[in-house]
Amino acid sequence: MSRLGAFVHRLGSPRWFFDMTKPWLAGLAIIGIALLIVGTVWGLVFAPEDYQQGNSFRIIYVHVPTAHLAEALYLAMGVAGVVLLVWRMKLADMFIAVTAPVGMAITGVALLTGAIWGKPTWGAWWVWDARTTSVLVLFFLYLGLMVLREAIPGRERAGRAVAVLAIVGTVNVPIIKYSVDWWLTLHQPSSFSLTEQPTMPVEMWLPLLVNVIGFYCSVAAVVLAGLRNEILERESDTVWVRDWLQRAQSGSGS
Repeated sequence: MSRLGAFVHRLGSPRWFFDMTKPWLAGLAIIGIALLIVGTVWGLVFAPEDYQQGNSFRIIYVHVPTAHLAEALYLAMGVAGVVLLVWRMKLADMFIAVTAPVGMAITGVALLTGAIWGKPTWGAWWVWDARTTSVLVLFFLYLGLMVLREAIPGRERAGRAVAVLAIVGTVNVPIIKYSVDWWLTLHQPSSFSLTEQPTMPVEMWLPLLVNVIGFYCSVAAVVLAGLRNEILERESDTVWVRDWLQRAQSGSGS
């Protein structure tokens, strides 16, 4: 078995994942918070005004990262859904369960900040624009995953049903991304892309890049913390969790 194959195989073990990820949690949280502080202060205070939108453009330092994350988290759940259905890795189901509420919250922030930006730009808090509507659909997909899990009795049955919905829902992600190209829309094209040259001056897009990375690291820390808690809850009857809890209570947990 190759090293990558061995790593993926071990990744399916909740115990191994739990033991391995403790240092990741602290590192991601520290890096994420530091980058968010730097990027937000840089963007809100030191970046120049936009020549058309004035200071209202500064909402992008929150809106763009959360919009990117909303799509990325759903795609990650879709991949986890495939892993669950094909390889029956219960860690994949735990990931979907933990990520869905985080993704819904992030999508809600993206919708809210988009509305705040839209009022001075379009003259309305909301328009039934292709981009905004497809992001609203994404919000309800996240909500649907959570409701579906609660509605179906039996953890395994619920997990499989949620995995199917997560996979099917990924169809909406390219619709969000390319909606401004496929249809006439009020929404401006993407402000930030990893594959294209930025359309903004460097003093405006560089703090945005810092904030994007900061948001990704911070949300990764939140998901990882939730996933570790989910492992402890679902594996509570195992010997290794009982031993870990005893060590944690005595101050020597790892």
